[in-house]
Amino acid sequence: MLRWVSRDVARRRIHTRIRKKMQRGAAWPRLNVFRSLNHIYAQIIDDKSGRTLVSASSLDQEARKSLRTGGNVAAAKAVGSTLASRAKGAGIERVVFDRGGYAYHGRVRALADTARAEGLKF
Repeated sequence: MLRWVSRDVARRRIHTRIRKKMQRGAAWPRLNVFRSLNHIYAQIIDDKSGRTLVSASSLDQEARKSLRTGGNVAAAKAVGSTLASRAKGAGIERVVFDRGGYAYHGRVRALADTARAEGLKF
């Protein structure tokens, strides 16, 4: 008997499996990505203390000025650039990339590539 599982449930299962494997500690905070149909969000999290150190999204004021919509590759590149510059300002250079259960393709890949190009190491 086949059991139907929604995409979101499957993604959360994958995300949980990925999170179990990544254990770097406070020296390597986690860069987490969440994407919806209309926007993309990224944050750097210290899992030891459970605090968000830096965040950026396509809803930020500076991103909204230059973007027509927040759900495309251009928005992901802008968010990756913004996040990397904010991370550098906070003294963060190395992170562990958490793709959030999404395929490393399209917007997720564009955000990661731009963050790497701007100086984040992962």
